Amino acid sequence: MAQAQATPLSGATILVQCLLNHGVEVVFAYPGGASMPIHQALTQVKSRLRTILPRHEQGGGFAAEGYARSSGKVGVCIATSGPGATNFVTCLADAKMDSVPLIAITGQVGTPVIGTDAFQETPIVEVCRAVTKHHYLVTRTEDLPRVFKEAFHIASTGRPGPVLIDVPKDVQQREIVIRDWDPPMNLPGYRPYRRASRAELEKVLELIRDSRKPIIYAGGGIISSNAAPYLKAFAERTGIPVALTLMGLGGFPSEHFLCLQMLGMHGTIYANYAINEADLLLALGVRFDDRVTGKVSEFAKHGKIVHIDIDPSEINKNKAAHLPIFGDVRQALQDLLQLMDEQKGDERREVKGEQNGNSSHAPRPSSLAPLFAEWIGQIEHWRATEPLRYNDRDDAIMPQYAIERLWYLLRERGQLDNTVITTGVGQHQMWAAQYFHFNTPRHWLTSGGLGAMGFGLPAAIGAQAAHPSKTVIDIDGDGSFLMNIQELACAYTERLPVKVVLLNNQHLGMVVQWEDRFHAGNRAHTYLGAGHDEEPYPDFVTLAKGFRCGARRISNKDDFDDAVKEMLDSKGPFVLDVMVPYQEHVLPMIPSGRTVRDIIKV
Repeated sequence: MAQAQATPLSGATILVQCLLNHGVEVVFAYPGGASMPIHQALTQVKSRLRTILPRHEQGGGFAAEGYARSSGKVGVCIATSGPGATNFVTCLADAKMDSVPLIAITGQVGTPVIGTDAFQETPIVEVCRAVTKHHYLVTRTEDLPRVFKEAFHIASTGRPGPVLIDVPKDVQQREIVIRDWDPPMNLPGYRPYRRASRAELEKVLELIRDSRKPIIYAGGGIISSNAAPYLKAFAERTGIPVALTLMGLGGFPSEHFLCLQMLGMHGTIYANYAINEADLLLALGVRFDDRVTGKVSEFAKHGKIVHIDIDPSEINKNKAAHLPIFGDVRQALQDLLQLMDEQKGDERREVKGEQNGNSSHAPRPSSLAPLFAEWIGQIEHWRATEPLRYNDRDDAIMPQYAIERLWYLLRERGQLDNTVITTGVGQHQMWAAQYFHFNTPRHWLTSGGLGAMGFGLPAAIGAQAAHPSKTVIDIDGDGSFLMNIQELACAYTERLPVKVVLLNNQHLGMVVQWEDRFHAGNRAHTYLGAGHDEEPYPDFVTLAKGFRCGARRISNKDDFDDAVKEMLDSKGPFVLDVMVPYQEHVLPMIPSGRTVRDIIKV
């Protein structure tokens, strides 16, 4: 923490010092009239705090998310008032739904003119009240150290989320003496920590012992709470298979024998069959999202449900749990493992006592896995007979092939464990979730709950800033990529060598798929090409080179490996424009609001 001093400091300088005090190393900031004092203060600490200039405030917000999601640290973005602030709304909503720790700082018009519709004024706190975890309008310069201390605490504890701090320009400019850089927080109603009780966890183990077809349904909470190693240990100790949500990918190794991959609308058939037949569902760090459950009344209706989550508002919100547990999922898994160790010790003592004639208790099995052998056999049958599949072609590059092959080439080069994947939103996102295999957390960054197109490129920039030595690849679609393509300028000027694998089908692919399935193929403004030009439009290679990024377009399958190697070997940002057929659908698919019985396989 900075030392108390008698020298008057401007609010902007105090704000920047607060960022340093809380360990911030990178901010994504776009200046404007109401935030200029902050930017002037940032120039004074550029050796200690890197300021990255995005080319759009939304790009800055998504980049801060990419930084946070890939590192586990709080991401920070800054914008001016009015339109600058409102350009953060999508990012804040995205961070709220996906539980991302984010601090969004906005400049505001001076306090004397707030409420007068002054130039570039918006009531951003009111606008964002429903899409932030907490929010502040700072009206006193003296409050800045306390507000920032609270904001970082709120953003990073309990269920992580975004906090908005709106700072009027006169608060930034006013000079005061700070006597205490570490003031007490004033959060009487905020209690983010809760540990599952021993009685609750003993009941969990009892339910597991009574079950014969259990499934673990694990979500983004596994990654947010850094619970991945404990989930792996728990699954291996119990022998219970694990199905993952879109946000949970990487929370359990994809190549592990017990991994059923992703469940839900575009999940594997065998994961969805297993959930449907399970007699016990262990829901860990999940929120029973509609893209997972389909028709919620039919979801996992044959079994009992244990739901463990740090956010009490998610418990019994969408699906009633037989055993609801409000608590940190990492701590719960740690305690469950310890409890199993204790019970194993008790079993040994019971067996020894029986041998000495001192006990009448029958020993419990030290491993639960034998209880589920028949269940595992059934799942293996489903996995063998209903794998993910697609019809490959020699005359075109299929999108599934491109992703599968990219994964293989990265593994072949020994780069897989050092690669972070981001995506936009749409078909390419689902294919990436299906065909790229994630074995560790924070290597998969995608907009899950909000489904925000334009997320992929700026999120990749943020991840690259957090991990300069890693390979960061944005698997994107042409529709999503166009929404924040200007961030190529940021990537080039900031020397952030992100790579883009652009699956270009000239259409809004996921909407086209729904048109084909549910609207008799009627095209309603989903074609993105020029229509009167035989060449692909827009020309992404020319656009990328205009930003001084490397680029190449391919449409021949035989060129794919060489093009990927050229991209990976490039020293700067690179766009690989891969032309793919637009008629391809993401399968399997459970239609919205339907059940596993309605699954579409072909």
